[in-house]
Amino acid sequence: MKPDKTGQTKAMLDIDIPDSPLAREAAELIRDTESELLFNHSTRVYLWGALLGKRNGIGYDTELLYVAAMFHDIGLTSAYGTSQLRFEVDGANAARDFLRSHRVDEADVAKVWTAVALHTTPGIPEHMHGEIALVQAGAGMDVAGRGFDAFTQAQRAAVIAAYPRGADFGEKMIDAFYEGMKHRPGTTFGTFNDDFLAHKDPSFERVDLCSIILNSRLR
Repeated sequence: MKPDKTGQTKAMLDIDIPDSPLAREAAELIRDTESELLFNHSTRVYLWGALLGKRNGIGYDTELLYVAAMFHDIGLTSAYGTSQLRFEVDGANAARDFLRSHRVDEADVAKVWTAVALHTTPGIPEHMHGEIALVQAGAGMDVAGRGFDAFTQAQRAAVIAAYPRGADFGEKMIDAFYEGMKHRPGTTFGTFNDDFLAHKDPSFERVDLCSIILNSRLR
């Protein structure tokens, strides 16, 4: 069992990682399913999101934000190696099933489902519930550094010290995205996820929406 960093993170950041039975079970499930790379990434997504929520006065439920952050990339794992859904939908469905098994209110389940499903869709989540906005913002910060200046140097150092990125994080995350989507390339259409396939597979051909429109059989 990995050491519990809840108190350590609280002391460094004044941000709680929830320690309820629901949160502990979510963390255990994700730790057993995901690589250390994705587990640490998911935890950092929660921390970035929680810090932004506190900084910007965005209300959120700590447990719901945590569960959404922890489940947001589970669809990239080998457990979904034959799925033909978008990986975001696989993660959203997994989070929904987990919460329903704990008899969480359906309105809260819907928030988490949407937070996971939309976490790769910038421009929309920030206008929705706090949990939805903050998962997307946290993921953008951790993967691409979006919103970097919204955090202090001390905050950035503390988050990464508690849940390290490790060497070559960028390349390893690209590999994780590619491995999670290479068997379902059609699901990347209309998102930036096709960038991962194009980066790793020189034979990958992007779908061009303009060509689809111009060649539509509907006249």
